[in-house]
Amino acid sequence: MSGETVVFACLDADTLGGIQRVTHTLAQGLAGRGYDVHVLGLHRAARPFRYVEQPGYRRHVINRFPSGRLSWSAAHRERHRLRGLLRTLGSGFAVLSSPGVVSRLKDVMPSRLLPIGQYHGSYEHARGSWHLRSAGRDYGKLEKAVFLSEEDAWSFSEHALLPNACAIPNPLPGWPSRTSPLTRHRVLGVGRLEGVKRFDRLITAFAEARRTAGDDWELHLIGEGAELGRLRAHACERGVARHVVFRGALPAAEMGREYLDGAIAALSSEHEGLPLVLAEAASYGVPSVAFDVSGGVRSLVVHGETGLLAPAADVPALTAALTGLMASHEERRRLGAAARAHVETLRPERIIDRWESLFEQVLR
Repeated sequence: MSGETVVFACLDADTLGGIQRVTHTLAQGLAGRGYDVHVLGLHRAARPFRYVEQPGYRRHVINRFPSGRLSWSAAHRERHRLRGLLRTLGSGFAVLSSPGVVSRLKDVMPSRLLPIGQYHGSYEHARGSWHLRSAGRDYGKLEKAVFLSEEDAWSFSEHALLPNACAIPNPLPGWPSRTSPLTRHRVLGVGRLEGVKRFDRLITAFAEARRTAGDDWELHLIGEGAELGRLRAHACERGVARHVVFRGALPAAEMGREYLDGAIAALSSEHEGLPLVLAEAASYGVPSVAFDVSGGVRSLVVHGETGLLAPAADVPALTAALTGLMASHEERRRLGAAARAHVETLRPERIIDRWESLFEQVLR
């Protein structure tokens, strides 16, 4: 199988985000096994982020402007550039990372590149947007449709009538040799400071939990985004301005140290696919509390065994979960050890094995 071409196509391949991180991890892993790998971004990232210091793959950007609505002439130029690039590549596979990417590449794909669709969101999120309709229309025509959990794959198979649905979770970027002692009183929230992440709810829950668990606890929010000012004001209103630390975006290479200093990871998003933040935290032995918003979240956080779940948007329940873990080092240790064992299946080499098996299935 090595020597085959693998193209990963994204709307934008170099922004700080989950799709991009997974794309570069898979690209580097497959390049290391001898594949001719290309990462293709339809648009230039407004603020490019480097995921791999020495990539073993090639990168391409089709449109030299950030993503947005294309004019007719821009769409025409895009198709011309895509055809020109793709005809230079050998035979193999094209992994298309979203419904939008599938719709823009499906008519320019040469027959020697077999298309595989990915969906990085959850079925719950797709059902509330145009994604479910688009997946039902386009993904069934591809060689395979890859979802993040068995639960999501089953739901898309049943409700979008996709006979080619399967599940491959996203890989961890690596496997740490050390774990957190869980003694530093720090809750971690990692992600873009945007409305969908609902860090305001996490700040509210944290402020209430501190009243019971102790005033030496801090909440560290790692990321940047448009909600920074509003979140600072919210922390001030809740009386925890000095205990909520806004760290900004950190290089990927520095995140290991953050997990080693963490005691709890918290997820307060409105929707998620398979949030790698929780998986990465687990690999360092850090347990999580999270809103139960998707099959991907449930596949990572087994309630009471590897972490704690709260019903979606239920801030009092999230507060109770946080309070319990903040108050008990023993419980953090118990859940953190189980969480690390649970995510061993996401070690990068194991996920690359599953992608190679999928390629073999497609060629049969």
